[in-house]
Amino acid sequence: WYGPGFHGKSTANGETYDQSDHTAAHRTLQMPAIVRVTNLDNGRSTIVRINDRGPFHGGRIIDLAQGAAFQLGVTSSGTAQVKLEVVN
Repeated sequence: WYGPGFHGKSTANGETYDQSDHTAAHRTLQMPAIVRVTNLDNGRSTIVRINDRGPFHGGRIIDLAQGAAFQLGVTSSGTAQVKLEVVN
């Protein structure tokens, strides 16, 4: 997940990033795609809206705002194995 360093800055679609939102960054999905993200380690899921590009770290497919990461239980670990399902 990504948060404090980006809070208040512009996202790729021009919105102001709010780390408490249920938004996310993905390299190729359309904006604003609605995506269900499921943490494969604990089965928890949440719905996010893609509003930014990224992640720019190797091996990652999505970066979540802190609000979504908290709901999935990944704020301590920072990363998790996830499944993405486009809802819209």
